[in-house]
Amino acid sequence: MADMRTPSRDGVIAAARSIAQILPPTPLLPVEIGGVRCWIKAESLQPIGAFKIRGGWWRLSCLSEEERARGVVAVSSGNHAQGVAWAARKLGIAAAIVMPRNAPKVKLEATAALGAEIILYDRPGEDRDEVAAREIAKRGAVLVHAFADPWVIEGQGSAGIEFTEQLGKQPPLILACCGGGGLTAGLALACPDSKVVPVEPFGWDMVGQALAAGEIVQAAPDAPTTICDALQPPATQQLNLDVLRGRAEPGVTVTDEDVRNAQRFAFAKLGLVVEPGGAAALAAALAGKLALKDDTVIMLTGRNVDPTAYAATIAPDAA
Repeated sequence: MADMRTPSRDGVIAAARSIAQILPPTPLLPVEIGGVRCWIKAESLQPIGAFKIRGGWWRLSCLSEEERARGVVAVSSGNHAQGVAWAARKLGIAAAIVMPRNAPKVKLEATAALGAEIILYDRPGEDRDEVAAREIAKRGAVLVHAFADPWVIEGQGSAGIEFTEQLGKQPPLILACCGGGGLTAGLALACPDSKVVPVEPFGWDMVGQALAAGEIVQAAPDAPTTICDALQPPATQQLNLDVLRGRAEPGVTVTDEDVRNAQRFAFAKLGLVVEPGGAAALAAALAGKLALKDDTVIMLTGRNVDPTAYAATIAPDAA
């Protein structure tokens, strides 16, 4: 069981070794922000358009033959769904993904195109974990949690091993787009000498609040809307908090307008398409939410954005 194992730096290194055999490194791109030399880790250029391919691959490739035969169930608004679906297709494992009915169409279609079965639920209204639990009980499948899974955490952390090799050292500061805390936890394990800062949407800083409180904090019933659909879990989980406690720095939050500015910057300066949730870390850097240091690494985590919404964001009169 996943909850019987603690993610480790050795696990992150093993995940990085496994992923390097099937995927090329994503680019580490230089960028200057406020006179400070930073680096953009362009995970948006992964085959599925997001870093989630890492955790999906490491989790599924570590399943036993018996577990593979039972198939997997995942819960996701889109990017984890595609990561699991991609790995499942490559490994010949049946995958069912519980996705919100209001997930971006581009993510629903891309997940289906990878061959996964999609099970829709209403958000808000239905508890996605309850829907998943019913499917797991019915199928006897293995749950691949989007962030509270030791192998998923290690897989996401492989990005940190990769950019450390590209940079030739652990960076002084890492800014990570943060939903449930899987990537942030993985990077904290991968780069113990770096300061790792989770960046979350305003009102959805469930990892930041949990770190401050020392315990799990649930999203408020009246939490504000956010364009960062990928960064909206109702809470982090104990596994992630345990890894992050003492390893991660206090988090920062960004507004929708901060995020749109970052999307425009990535398009204009880097030639990269970035979805809102994938631009959160860059948004914090551009908005001056914290003091940057030379060789700061900024995670650009996904590109799976609705084309109409994206076109409106980058239109010349949108700024």
